[in-house]
Amino acid sequence: MIRYTLKCSEDHSFESWFASASAFETLQTAGQLSCPRCGSDHVAKSLMAPRVSTARKSDIATDADEAQTPVAQTAAQRDADTQKPSEHPDAQDTQATLSAMRDHVEKNADYVGADFTKQARAMNDGDAPARSIYGEAKLDEAKAMIEDGVPIIPLPFLPKRKLN
Repeated sequence: MIRYTLKCSEDHSFESWFASASAFETLQTAGQLSCPRCGSDHVAKSLMAPRVSTARKSDIATDADEAQTPVAQTAAQRDADTQKPSEHPDAQDTQATLSAMRDHVEKNADYVGADFTKQARAMNDGDAPARSIYGEAKLDEAKAMIEDGVPIIPLPFLPKRKLN
């Protein structure tokens, strides 16, 4: 799985997971990607820095290296770093958008549960009439469908019926 930071034509930034780089390109080419905020289907990868963490700090740091290490940060950086996710200005917008997306999917698509893979493939092959469905699929099955060009996309929430 690979995570990309994406940006829409309205300059909204968001993240999404894909099975591979080619899966992203396939979905983008098919017009299956859209901004969760405004619904724009003009979505592209945004510049992002990789997150790299080390298992331990180096014990070989010299006094010269320590003297050149910046330790100051502006008040704005400090406030941004200490802000809780629920306090983030866009957190409420994001929650509202996800809630609206869930409501839309549940009202306009049929829940097929674990039968999702079978039904999605049947519709893609023309063996079943096309309709909007959602459900669950195992990770390897979802990857295989994306690689085979079946137009599916992971949802950023679990179906209410599946919650314990």
